[in-house]
Amino acid sequence: MNPPSTLSEAAPKRARGRLQLILILAVAIAPMILATAMYQWRFWVPDGRNYNGVLIGDGQSLADLGVSGAAQERWQLLVTAPGECAEDCRQLVYTARQIQIGLNRDAARATHGLAVSSPLPADYDAQLQREYPQLGRFGLDPQAYAKTVKGTAGAQLWIVDPHGNLVLRYDATSKGKAILNDLRLLLKLSQIG
Repeated sequence: MNPPSTLSEAAPKRARGRLQLILILAVAIAPMILATAMYQWRFWVPDGRNYNGVLIGDGQSLADLGVSGAAQERWQLLVTAPGECAEDCRQLVYTARQIQIGLNRDAARATHGLAVSSPLPADYDAQLQREYPQLGRFGLDPQAYAKTVKGTAGAQLWIVDPHGNLVLRYDATSKGKAILNDLRLLLKLSQIG
C-alpha cells in the first residue's frame, strides 16, 4: 500500500480539474453578464443604425395613435393626416403605393392605408377610389393622435406590423427608396405577415 504517493498525485489532478471547470463556467457565463451589463448601463452601444425613419420602440399601437377600424393581418404602410389631406399627405399616399409595388414578390405581405380626421375633398376621394382601389381608409382621432405624436406636425407615414404595433415613422420629406429599404429589411427578418 502506497497511500501517501496516491494522495500526492491526486491533489494536482483535482486542482487542475477544478480550474478547468471554473474556466468552462467563466466562458459560458461571462458573455451573459457582460451583455446584461451593457444593456443595463448602456455602454459600448453602437452609434450606427440600419434604418432611416424614427424607431417606435415603446410598444405603441394603432389604437394609441387614434386609428379606428384598422383590422389587419399584414404589414401596413399607413399615412396619417391629423387635419385635412394636403399636398404632403397626398405625396405620402402616392409614395406608400409605390413602395408596395416596389416590394415585388413580397407585395402581398404588405398593404397601404390612409387615416384622416376630416373628410376628404370629393375630387380627391374620387381620384383615390379610381387610382388606389386597394387603399385602406380609416378614421383618426385627433386628440389621441396629438397625445401620441408630440411635436410633429403634418402628415406622417408609419410602418405597422401585422399585430398593429407601430414600428417606424417618416415625415413627408423622407425618400421612398429609404422607406422601401427599411420595409424590405423588416420583411426579410420577420416571420409574421
